Amino acid sequence: MITETVGRDAESRACLLNRSFTTGRVPRSSRGTAVNVSSKLPAGVRLQPITRHDDARGSFSEIFRSEGSAGIDPIQWNVVSSEAGVLRGVHVHVRHDDYVVVVHGSATIGLRDLRPWSPTHGSTALVELRRERLGGLTIPWGVAHGFYHREPSIFVLGVSEYFDPEDELGCRWDDPRLGIPWPVSEAQLSRRDEEAPPFGRLVQQLADSPAFCEAARER
Repeated sequence: MITETVGRDAESRACLLNRSFTTGRVPRSSRGTAVNVSSKLPAGVRLQPITRHDDARGSFSEIFRSEGSAGIDPIQWNVVSSEAGVLRGVHVHVRHDDYVVVVHGSATIGLRDLRPWSPTHGSTALVELRRERLGGLTIPWGVAHGFYHREPSIFVLGVSEYFDPEDELGCRWDDPRLGIPWPVSEAQLSRRDEEAPPFGRLVQQLADSPAFCEAARER
């Protein structure tokens, strides 16, 4: 399930590029379970169904293929396990893209487009990924994101760059200015996320980030 709101406040105009980005599209596959979409995703975010093959033994799913339409070339894969009530984020990267597949439980993924040059700048969305309805979600750099788990869950995360602290920024998940319509008002957080700065500070950090400006020019 995806819901979308649009909240455009006075975010930074720094690094503003006169470029157009293709609007995010949701591929369909006759071989896989259809992905239900109720509104448009931020530009560059891709959500594609994944076919699951079930039999008496269990199931098999091909979650990534390099020549596929995920729009990302991961150089590292991570497995993330979360207990019920955990929220991870909100984070944003200035260089690398993420590719997410929930393989157990579920994740409500909140998104906010922070790219001033993007045609969907300021838009927010919620994406629901579940094991029963497999899907791969590509999140490009510059799109803030967080993961809420209402039940014990595991997701696989592919990243296009190795970890770099300068590529990891964030803000409070429940800041009203962030505008993500989370389905909960309380969540279990890491110390880092608990102490994250307000949304306005994150916007300023992006405006002041040489890496963000450099990556934007190379796009």
